Amino acid sequence: MNWRSLPEDDSRTAEYKKKLVRRFLTYQREFFPEFEEYFERRIPPVFHSRKEDHNVLLRPSSTREETTRLLELLPRNERHKWFRSMNSSQALAQSVLGNLAVHDELHCLTEITDDDSEELLFGDAELSSGHFVMERKVTYLGEPRPTSLDGFILGRYQVAIECKFSEVGSCSRPRLKPSESNYEAEFCNGTFTKQRGRTERCALTQIGVLYWNYVPQLFTWGTATDLNPCPLYRNYQLVRNVLAACVRSYCNVSAANGHAILVYDERNPAFQKGGDGFVAFEETRGALKIPSVLRKCSWQRIMRHLRTNMILPWLTEQLELKYGL
Repeated sequence: MNWRSLPEDDSRTAEYKKKLVRRFLTYQREFFPEFEEYFERRIPPVFHSRKEDHNVLLRPSSTREETTRLLELLPRNERHKWFRSMNSSQALAQSVLGNLAVHDELHCLTEITDDDSEELLFGDAELSSGHFVMERKVTYLGEPRPTSLDGFILGRYQVAIECKFSEVGSCSRPRLKPSESNYEAEFCNGTFTKQRGRTERCALTQIGVLYWNYVPQLFTWGTATDLNPCPLYRNYQLVRNVLAACVRSYCNVSAANGHAILVYDERNPAFQKGGDGFVAFEETRGALKIPSVLRKCSWQRIMRHLRTNMILPWLTEQLELKYGL
């Protein structure tokens, strides 16, 4: 969240985020001229907690029923800490995917192909408002606190959707600080090795998380030898999404069950060649026994499809004004 912590030499990322801030501030001045009523004094702009619903784009003259349906897709207790920030990928996902679901237009995404091939982005999934959920809880991976997926398509064939905007995620264990209560037992140096007296090579496996029970069935990574770096260190979120789509119950894991999708901002240097997000995707997809189990698509590709087919033009207009998409 604190963009001032960017490395000084990462000029491309800094310029990308500066441009976003300028656009956010322009949007703020145009649509929320009564600044103090809606926003905290932060950069990028952050709504007051009592005004955070305004971070989700609504149809002009939206009915109360439509607004309620859209906002209820993501209950308040499921919102991320910085959902109130204009930079929130969660608010962006709710604005795009949520509105498509509420207005019964989600099916239009069946025609989109992924970035890397002619494969359909959503494959055999049944795209409809009845099959779409946000912040889907993953309860079958043994996590102490089940994590959630940005978007999920339910059904015989499942699709897990990871939505990114300006951020990139990684495994949390190498980022533990000495002040945290689980540091001594769970800190990891980013390698798949037995550390700190643990009997397992993965700190998460040691506490009962099941990632590595399933990873060898879908990926070429094995558990019998040390790995440096750990394949999940930088690729954690993508691997977790693949598992969420392909695992149905204990010992029921198959690439035929579904696939995962990464949606990202093509302007973000992290997702351009050599960037952390790009490398994570390439490494994860390259290690899959069936590469099509992981696919990616930019927000811009989705926007072009919506505009070409005149789908919710009010939404694409607002997305251009707010995000430049």
